[in-house]
Amino acid sequence: MTLPSQAAVVVIGGGIIGCSTAYHLARDHKVDVVLLEQGKLTSGSTWHAAGLVGQLRSSASITRVLKYSVDLYKGLEAETGLATGWKMTGCLRLATNADRWTEYKRLATTAKSFGMDMHLLSPAEVKAMWPLMETGDLVGASWLPTDGQASPSDITQSLAKGARMHGAKLYEDVRVTGFEMKGDRITAVKTNQGDIACDKVVNCAGQWARQVGAMAGINVPLQPVKHQYIITEKIAGLATDAPTLRDPDRRTYFKEEVGGLVMGGYEPNPQAWTTGDVPNDWEFRLFDDDYDHFEQHMVQAIARVPALEAVGVKQMINGPESFTPDGNFILGVAPECANMFVGAGFNAFGIASGGGAGWVLAQWVVDGEAPLDLWVVDMRRFSNLHRDRHWVCERTLEAYGKHYTIGFPHEEYASGRPRIVSPLYERLKQQRAVFGSKLGWERPNWFAPEGVEPRDVYSMGRQNWFAAVGDEHRHVREHVGIFDQSSFAKYELSGPDAAKALDWICANDVSKPVGRLTYTQLLNTRGGIEADLTVSRLAEEKFYIVTGTGFRTHDASWISDHIGEGLDARLTDVTEDFGTLSLMGPRARDVLSAVTGSDVSNASFPFGHIREIVIAGHTVRALRVTYVGELGWELHVPIAATGEVFDALMAAGRKHDIRPVGYRALESLRLEKGYRAWGSDITPNDTPLEAGLGWAVKLRKNTDFVGRRALEKVGGASLKKRFAGFTVDDPEIVLLGRETILRDGEPVGYLTSGGHGYTVGKNIGYGYVRSADGVSDDFLASGSYELVVAMQRTPANIHLEPLYDPAMERVKA
Repeated sequence: MTLPSQAAVVVIGGGIIGCSTAYHLARDHKVDVVLLEQGKLTSGSTWHAAGLVGQLRSSASITRVLKYSVDLYKGLEAETGLATGWKMTGCLRLATNADRWTEYKRLATTAKSFGMDMHLLSPAEVKAMWPLMETGDLVGASWLPTDGQASPSDITQSLAKGARMHGAKLYEDVRVTGFEMKGDRITAVKTNQGDIACDKVVNCAGQWARQVGAMAGINVPLQPVKHQYIITEKIAGLATDAPTLRDPDRRTYFKEEVGGLVMGGYEPNPQAWTTGDVPNDWEFRLFDDDYDHFEQHMVQAIARVPALEAVGVKQMINGPESFTPDGNFILGVAPECANMFVGAGFNAFGIASGGGAGWVLAQWVVDGEAPLDLWVVDMRRFSNLHRDRHWVCERTLEAYGKHYTIGFPHEEYASGRPRIVSPLYERLKQQRAVFGSKLGWERPNWFAPEGVEPRDVYSMGRQNWFAAVGDEHRHVREHVGIFDQSSFAKYELSGPDAAKALDWICANDVSKPVGRLTYTQLLNTRGGIEADLTVSRLAEEKFYIVTGTGFRTHDASWISDHIGEGLDARLTDVTEDFGTLSLMGPRARDVLSAVTGSDVSNASFPFGHIREIVIAGHTVRALRVTYVGELGWELHVPIAATGEVFDALMAAGRKHDIRPVGYRALESLRLEKGYRAWGSDITPNDTPLEAGLGWAVKLRKNTDFVGRRALEKVGGASLKKRFAGFTVDDPEIVLLGRETILRDGEPVGYLTSGGHGYTVGKNIGYGYVRSADGVSDDFLASGSYELVVAMQRTPANIHLEPLYDPAMERVKA
């Protein structure tokens, strides 16, 4: 065997993800692609996967990816002549308690929002479909008829054959040993059979993806976890087309296989394999059977399917699966290496995801940007925190243990905390703060009043913090609050060409004089919103950029990747150099003027400006900007001085009734003001014109920027979707997002975010209203609206303006 000396794209890994990516690169893009597998195709973890194929996820884009998998598997045999073992058996998910049933009602609504039909069944209907099941404890079940099961090895071999048919070259028994690099780019893949020069590399190495990435200096935060299931002998009375079964309250799953059952589960005490390197020679290998550990699943499974007690076990499979710290897989371009893409960490969803993941990853490799909003699986959601193997292991085991637990709204992870704390952590703790965690940072979500235990109590209805957050919200509207937002991601872009680089990257006009601040989106070539941030001009050649905590790696990577070739501009991450205190509310100016000698009047310090002012002897960057719809400033303080500046503000603010406020109140305040949140309300699938943010785009200015052409194509044409607000009067309703929007009884979209507005006294949701014939103001205003919440229709009012807009003099005066 002689390897080619060069290829356009080298795919590493011959499991389902690698073979699917090679297939799509060759079929859809006619790319010269070589796939390398260190053992045999499927020999890593693909061959021992259980093969359940579910489609519904909480993200519309990821659901679309999974639906694509199903469509591909249905037709692949006809194309390649190789069977995939695909069976559309449908899937039953069982509910044994009221909270789980509420979760399913919400899921069924989400399914309808995403164009899928999920049915809710009674215990009697479940019994009729699966007679061997014990149903006495059931409240009901959800039923998704288009889910199913497949043979992992057969699908992979079929994809491999399809890839070859379209011109891809696949090589087995070739181990990648390293990379030749030039700066942050791979120029060649080194192997034990010779080197291959290439333009791009796709790392689909499964549980070896971390090691392969490390050879190119990139971090792929994976943890292999031992996952066990059994295959039983034949069971009398089990139908060959029995639906796959998920019994999450008993943490188990079942699928029919050759007249018997495959049964496994997700235990709360999972076993990690190694935090070191996975052995290279782990080909078609398993761990020893561990019936002691598996007994917890056997007990629950027999209670559900009593026939299991009398049937023999043909085989136990105990193999490693790659899991991630948040239970979502990893796709996309590596932030540390310009031309390595990753598809790994599928959390036992690899078979369900494989077809669609290969499709979007191939498109991403060719275009250099994701074809859909794939933020929840984007590799750039991680940070340097995820280089800590032990932290990743601990958090991943918690995520694994939650695989089948009820997904309560606003639930926080508990492991590996506290990890990163602001200088105010102890002060806020003493004020009875209840913290959440974002990219490792501890952040106050709310403050418990005396007599209320400072911890979250999760539920499907109103949670224990609802009233306390309402008090914080009202306080910011009427007095003044201080938010610790030190976790904000912050960068400086400097150099002679900094302004030129930002002019190309930003949709809004940031070429303003020194001392001015601009809110802007960063767009992709489709005109979709890739980031949403503020840019402040500190000097002719120096800009200060502030974005959300979770977007730190993503936004830095996007900006760096789009600084034009040959431009002299350097991006520096200064997140840990500054603490951030947001002083917000009608009394904010009174407090600020008491602690600084600078003139902070509206005339001297208008909205949209940045000034350096001195507080408690420290130079502070003050940004006049708000995310809550009130007068206010973001104060960026040298990190070591954050405590002193906070104390000074609290002391000066005492007579104005200042108090610390948390992120939950921030969320309800921004909902009332109609501010969009990136990742939910505005995403790479949405343009500023659709989102009602056209005012923040420099289309009138004769200058090119990323995404301009796509927006110009739309031009004056009628938009097919538009962002709108909705309110619901019923106080019992809880809006979370993904509820279906009905106009005159017909579905026209779904909510992207939801919550409660305490000032307006109503539940608030935002979402896009869609119509193939165009969405005009008249179309929006003339409809009668309802929202479907947990399968119940409730009347709603539409709003095209902010629900709450304090008197303009209070914001600007």
